[in-house]
Amino acid sequence: MSLGSIYGANAMGHYGWITVRCRLCGKWLNITKDEVYACPKDKDRYRAYYCAACARTLHYKCPYCESELEVL
Repeated sequence: MSLGSIYGANAMGHYGWITVRCRLCGKWLNITKDEVYACPKDKDRYRAYYCAACARTLHYKCPYCESELEVL
């Protein structure tokens, strides 16, 4: 008999729901704590998320489409 509990990666408190990886340096970013930049056009297509240091290096422009990066 099932108790209705969800375990593993599907659980509500799992970090997979709130973490993304920086596209340039590979640093793991927590969306709730860290300053995360994303391209509004490419975040779904390329998973284009950037940390604050990499966004500053890119002059706050997306390397794929040259649009402005937005803070999540």
